[in-house]
Amino acid sequence: MTEMTDRKVEDNAVSGEPQNKRIADFDPPEKPNANKFAIVCATLACMTSILLGYDIGVMSGANIFIKDDLKITDVQVEVLAGTLNIYSLIGSGLAGVTSDWIGRRYTIVLSGTIFFIGAILMGVAPGYGLLMFGRFVAGVGVGYGLMIAPVYTVEISPALSRGFLTSFPEVFVNVGILLGYVSNYAFSKLPVHMGWRFMLGLGAIPSIVLVVGVLAMPESPRWLVMKGRLGDAKQVLNKTSASKEEAQLRLEDIKEAAGIPMHLNDDIVEVPKQTHGESVWKQLILHPTPAVRHILIAALGIHFFEQASGIDSVVLYSPRIFEKAGIQSYNHKLLATIAVGVVKTLFILVATFLLDRVGRRPLLLISMGGMVFSLGFLGASLTVIDQSQGTVPWAVGLCITMVLFNVAFFSMGLGPVTWVYTSEIFPLKLRAQGCSMGVAINRVTSGIISMTFISLYKAITIGGAFFLYAGVGVVAWIFFYTMLPETQGRTLEEMEVLFGKYHKWKEANAMLKKRKQGDRVDGDEIKSQVN
Repeated sequence: MTEMTDRKVEDNAVSGEPQNKRIADFDPPEKPNANKFAIVCATLACMTSILLGYDIGVMSGANIFIKDDLKITDVQVEVLAGTLNIYSLIGSGLAGVTSDWIGRRYTIVLSGTIFFIGAILMGVAPGYGLLMFGRFVAGVGVGYGLMIAPVYTVEISPALSRGFLTSFPEVFVNVGILLGYVSNYAFSKLPVHMGWRFMLGLGAIPSIVLVVGVLAMPESPRWLVMKGRLGDAKQVLNKTSASKEEAQLRLEDIKEAAGIPMHLNDDIVEVPKQTHGESVWKQLILHPTPAVRHILIAALGIHFFEQASGIDSVVLYSPRIFEKAGIQSYNHKLLATIAVGVVKTLFILVATFLLDRVGRRPLLLISMGGMVFSLGFLGASLTVIDQSQGTVPWAVGLCITMVLFNVAFFSMGLGPVTWVYTSEIFPLKLRAQGCSMGVAINRVTSGIISMTFISLYKAITIGGAFFLYAGVGVVAWIFFYTMLPETQGRTLEEMEVLFGKYHKWKEANAMLKKRKQGDRVDGDEIKSQVN
């Protein structure tokens, strides 16, 4: 009887639908107050993403002035723009181990501090060499931030608002991009040798705000439990859950995942010997379970396709695209890029509110389909302009419209869903390392796209480049449709049930739906039935 009661409470925590007065704390009036603290924490953590966004946005315009001032080649411009993504691999590679050692909170501080140093170095750089070194330092800071922000946010978020809160990193990337575009326009009137230095050096300001703001944040409750600090974890969970009952359920789930016996409830407990990092990598790569293998393929695949579909080429080189479309004035090109930033930011806000209402899969599939459509027509309009002797007004208008469509469709699905999805599907003990692998794939792919776009469009025409990205988008849509199950409303501990059957994941999903509707089938029975 006790087990059935506990199961009912667990089901209610997942579905958010109270069924009797004993758990009335789950009623909607309680949730807004309980979630405000989680929103504040997620907001502060995700400010790390502003750093990457600002760099992407500001480099789109700054590289025009850097090329004129330092007299560098197009290849050097490509390297300058794209290597930050490669350098970020160092930060993302170290972030998993670092965050398990010093905690998620202080890893965020480390990220902001490193980026601050890099931004200052770029701002005072007298030449190309020191400028590249500053981008190296900033890239390490970005890598730390990209990995730790979604991990911290998903670990502090209750299941029912996890999609909303975990989409914050992508929201702040877009805010950063918009700020970078505005900075380009604001400093474009300065002398060439000063303008780009102000543009890049201004990136130090968000990192200062981040480091100061993080002092008001609590540590991740999951990290606290892994360190045996149950008392501290309870305090954080009580502040970020809809009720005391939900906080207790979340604590029990985390204790189970960490291997802590349920009867241990002291503020400080002895934690079973932690798995060494080498063993974690073995479980993740060398000897994964079918579920972990599926999770890893899904996570790495979605990160790869997010960048391989060419979004960085559109965002980072939008002034060049507009120039190819016939816009020659610096001011007009920079104003057009601001329009790109505004549209991108508006649609990411739309996605933020739809993630926990519509689900991850529908947004992802609609987003990728829209991107394929816009990339195809962008390639067509640029091809028409490229092959015409004079100005073709309708093609210019179509080109600008398709750029805006592309960033809009990206922001309403693929952009935020990539980070939400990968941060919520990994088991607790594999999460830090799994997410860092996803970030590594993301940054390598982004770096390759950024460092090859100019050379690519010179080789196959600018229209051909976007036709190529559209083709990659078609493959991505098929991958998403067949391999990625819906995770909306699932607890982190239910993910292992959903994954492991690859394209047959719908069978597991159906069993979990039965469970939420009152079927008392335990996890082992579900696994046996879908196997």
